[in-house]
Amino acid sequence: MMATDPYRHCEEITRARAANFYYGIRLLPVPKRRALCAIYAFARRVDDIGDGLLTAAEQLHLLEQARADLGRVSSSTDPVLSALGDAAARFPIPLSAFADLIDGVAMDTRGERFATFDALEPYCRRVAGSIGRLSVAVFGSSRPDTATRLADDLGVAMQLTNVLRDVREDLGRGRMYIPEEDLDRFGCGPDLGMAPPAAVGALVRFEAARARDWFRRGLRLLPLLDSRSGSCVAAMTGIYRRILARVERHPEGVLEGRVSLPPWEKAWVAARSLVGVGT
Repeated sequence: MMATDPYRHCEEITRARAANFYYGIRLLPVPKRRALCAIYAFARRVDDIGDGLLTAAEQLHLLEQARADLGRVSSSTDPVLSALGDAAARFPIPLSAFADLIDGVAMDTRGERFATFDALEPYCRRVAGSIGRLSVAVFGSSRPDTATRLADDLGVAMQLTNVLRDVREDLGRGRMYIPEEDLDRFGCGPDLGMAPPAAVGALVRFEAARARDWFRRGLRLLPLLDSRSGSCVAAMTGIYRRILARVERHPEGVLEGRVSLPPWEKAWVAARSLVGVGT
């Protein structure tokens, strides 16, 4: 029996770095919660490479190292890899999904932009749909193929919300994820920070409506999960949907700072999810 220290390490990372995620997974039984913390901790490691201050060449090198690390999770003494290896032995976790995440972060590192939504969607599936697929493997479902597809769609919805939530932060890093065709359609031009407020508002409302459509599609996952897993997903998506609602109420605010919820509101959403009340 593996010592719990690697899992505790992953849980501390998750609690500190992913409050939205943690509010959901703390509703799960301990084995599933630990497995998802291990998944998140490795995903966080990959994301941190892309968000760091190293050169693009150094980041790409570290991403390839992370890809290689996936091949040694069963024998590593690294606490994150050790926990992930143990989780993969207990649940049918498709570690290959992490390769999609790594590919998506490599796109960030190369500074890729997206001319159309059709170009953005695969990126969303890589960086967020991959986490949905990994999570469903831990949740379990009587219809795993359908559940995996819907979890991938839900990942797209959450990533589209992230795009709106993080506009100002991404602009500071020289990144833009809103499709260029949408920027042009609403008269915002290539520099969103210089666009007229009314144009920004119309653009953001359009993007928010698209995210809501993806949530409607992906939330068909809930009936395919057991009650605790369904509550977990409902809590996480409930938090994101409330962030999206805040964006919609003040769309020009995405240029002012990161949109977030206070801890009490996240806890309230999680509690409602646990008793089966819609958010």
